[in-house]
Amino acid sequence: MKFGKVEDPSLIDFTLPPVPPLKSSLINGNEQNNPFEVFVGCAKWNKTDLKGFYPKGTKDELVYYAKQFNSIELNATFYSAPSKDQVAKWKEKTPAYFKFFPKIPQSISHYSRLLNVYDKVLSFTDALSFFEEQLGMVFLQVHDNFKPKDFDRLKAFIGDFPKGYPLAVEVRNKEWFNNEELFHDYCSFLEQNNVTNIIVDTAGRRDMLHMKLTTNTAFVRYVGANHPSDYQRLDDWLNVIVQWRKEGLQKLYFFIHQNIELESPLLATYFIQKLNKIFDLDIPYPGNDNPTLF
Repeated sequence: MKFGKVEDPSLIDFTLPPVPPLKSSLINGNEQNNPFEVFVGCAKWNKTDLKGFYPKGTKDELVYYAKQFNSIELNATFYSAPSKDQVAKWKEKTPAYFKFFPKIPQSISHYSRLLNVYDKVLSFTDALSFFEEQLGMVFLQVHDNFKPKDFDRLKAFIGDFPKGYPLAVEVRNKEWFNNEELFHDYCSFLEQNNVTNIIVDTAGRRDMLHMKLTTNTAFVRYVGANHPSDYQRLDDWLNVIVQWRKEGLQKLYFFIHQNIELESPLLATYFIQKLNKIFDLDIPYPGNDNPTLF
């Protein structure tokens, strides 16, 4: 993932910003006593990007990947909306505990810019229904030049989005983040509509590290810089997650990218092992021969 890439990561202050307390309105009952649903994975499963991850002779990359991790940030759907048959085949290749987190196609988010897309959205979600219980959360990433002046389009899109499909949204244009009142209104709208606000941690766009949750789910897209600081950054995230969990966080969806993706499985494995120890979980990771869901 090239977004937010910088020439020299050592010049970036990777300190996480202060984390506001989790709003009580996001907590349904005494959630901190409920099971903690955690899904951690990479963004791709293809051998071209994850060089060195697959053993020699691997016949099916998804089958192997799904035995190592419990989820995938499914960026493939951004480039081409899958058919129902394709979704069914993906599901058939993976264990029951494995979940897919598909990105809404660029034909909807970028080319049409959310205008007149109801039929395309309906076709996309109809196909996703074939994931059945293995569908995690659908997410929308709008174009970098999609600005607050386009907010009404986003409101209409969310209002029309088919019910029963959990949705997360990522805005990127700097104008969303440099106006505190506007960003508050944006977050309030997401909260009112039970839509998850995606947090992005990448070197060149520290403004997207807003730490504002709008549901009881934290959806984090972490972009490593292929730099030794990547591991310390993950350690800092663990401290934040401990705080959120104490306050009632119910779900964590954490997907690890790299500017050069081949190191993503290594970072993900490091992060999962620490999560398992801190929260007494059993999230699968490479080298763990008996993966279970929690």
